[in-house]
Amino acid sequence: MRQTASLSKKLIRIGASLLVVALASIGLTLWVTWQLEGGAAAVNEAGRMRMQTWRLASAVQAGVARADLEALVARFDASLAVLKAGDPLRPLFVPWDQQVHDRFAVVESLWKGQRQQWLAEPEPTPQASLRAAGDFVDAIDRLVLAIEQHLSRLTAILNLFQFAMMALAIGGAVVMLYTGHLYVISPLGRLRQGLRKVESGEFATRIEVDTEDEFGQVASGFNRMAATLQSLYKGLESQVEAKTRRIEAQRARLEALYEVSAFLAHANSIDELARGFARRVRTVMKADAAAVRWCDEANQRYLMLASDCFPQDMKEEERSLLAGACACGNLQPDARTRVIPILSHDEEPVRGCAKAGYESVVSVPIRLQHRLLGEFNLFFRSPVVLSIEETELLDALASHLASALEGLRAAALEREAAVAEERALLARELHDSIAQSLVFLKIQVQLLRTAVQRGQAAQMQTALDELDTGLRESIGDVRELLVHFRTRTNTDDIKQALQETLQKFQHQTGLPTYLKIQGDGLPLLPDVQVQVLHVVQEALSNVRKHSRATQVDLDVFKGAHWRFVVHDNGVGFDLHSGHGESHVGMKIMRERAERIGAEVAILSDPGQGTTVTLTLPPHPVTGGGLATGLNLALPLQVVHGI
Repeated sequence: MRQTASLSKKLIRIGASLLVVALASIGLTLWVTWQLEGGAAAVNEAGRMRMQTWRLASAVQAGVARADLEALVARFDASLAVLKAGDPLRPLFVPWDQQVHDRFAVVESLWKGQRQQWLAEPEPTPQASLRAAGDFVDAIDRLVLAIEQHLSRLTAILNLFQFAMMALAIGGAVVMLYTGHLYVISPLGRLRQGLRKVESGEFATRIEVDTEDEFGQVASGFNRMAATLQSLYKGLESQVEAKTRRIEAQRARLEALYEVSAFLAHANSIDELARGFARRVRTVMKADAAAVRWCDEANQRYLMLASDCFPQDMKEEERSLLAGACACGNLQPDARTRVIPILSHDEEPVRGCAKAGYESVVSVPIRLQHRLLGEFNLFFRSPVVLSIEETELLDALASHLASALEGLRAAALEREAAVAEERALLARELHDSIAQSLVFLKIQVQLLRTAVQRGQAAQMQTALDELDTGLRESIGDVRELLVHFRTRTNTDDIKQALQETLQKFQHQTGLPTYLKIQGDGLPLLPDVQVQVLHVVQEALSNVRKHSRATQVDLDVFKGAHWRFVVHDNGVGFDLHSGHGESHVGMKIMRERAERIGAEVAILSDPGQGTTVTLTLPPHPVTGGGLATGLNLALPLQVVHGI
């Protein structure tokens, strides 16, 4: 790159040169014009001297007064002095050169000689004055001719300057156009072309820099910008590619986590849970085999719940491992996910895996909160290095597995508790109804035996009647218990279940029943409906057994707080006597109501019937929940040991 001046210096130099030439041309033109104007005035003054010469000759011939003649001579002296000295105000000055000087000297010398003649006494003769005037006019004509010749040369010079200025204007325009194209338009065109290429994505575009002026600096800046953009674009491509790979890996991990979580949420048994988990995790991590192991509470033995692609002989050997007997199943309470290189160990605990061709095993502890539950292992036939993201994924999967197994265990416990609760309820109802009836029948049998032994016919008949009544009541209690334990609801609307319950009651007792439902409210959950129906059935059972009523009404009030009111027109009883608290079924109703957070209120007076009101909370749910019916593949005691 050659060293050149800046663009501003170039333009200043060119402009200054053109300005100097223009000023010189203008100055020279003005000077020539000044000379021409002064010369023209000198020619006019010389012409006036010629006229004055003839006037002087005419005055001498006419014999004018001496004073007038002297005035004419003085005027002639003044004109000659003006020609010699010039007059800047007019302007007037003689364009002096050698010829003009010579001619003016002749005129001046001739006037000095003739001046005395024009003022002499006596006055010159007319012939002499005419001859003198003719000689002087000839001298003036030669002076004027010399001045005109000088002015003609100046006019030629002026014309030449005018042509030169025209050529200078044309040349200046050409120079300016060329300079603008060379120093402005062409660099701008290269910059514009480079910008278009950069806009189209050609970041390798560069502009040739051959000057150090402003456009050269701009071109260098453009090249640096293009290089920076090119490096940034390449770096951005690599960053985007790397980010895309990371996002894709994260998407795959999230998809795997979602798939495994969805599977764990719907698994119905420990066997299904463990097998599906092992298969899915092995596929996600691209492992050669996988195994899920569960440990006992003492962390002394590890039980293999499931495996996938695991050698059959190793599966039999490692179905139950003692802690420390192998690299697997050897976890400390604070153990973390780790990679165990098998082939770099010579210890006995890893020789089995080495014989099977595995080079690495990944041990992932399974924890529920701070409690170590077991581990799952991934076996690889090549060296493995886990990234932070893969380690976090395995930890998350292990946490989900622990939660799913704990859920199954909780479901099993809940189901066991539900069975125990139903058995306790059945025992209470058998004790409060059938057991008491059987005790009563036993007493009547003893009375009947005594009456038979004594031959008391009246007592025998009474005992038989009591036995018949007791048997009918026992049969009714059994049927009622069967109705209680078969009660189910399959719809969101409890109306149909209530109607069926009243129809059964009316069929058993022959009492007219009436159902009235008012208001609007959110539907009740099925398990809540079951408890409500049990309370209503228990209230109807008490009506059948004790009220001696002729009509039963069931009023339902829907709303934020559902209310179920069972009213009969029977004999009633005195609540303050304590008879209501010990009445058969009252305790059972309250226990069932407590399961859903409801309250049971009983109003009764002798001869006024009885009203049982069940009031539900705004969002009733069962306290322990219902059993989900999951089928655990392992015994419950194994689950308890998790």
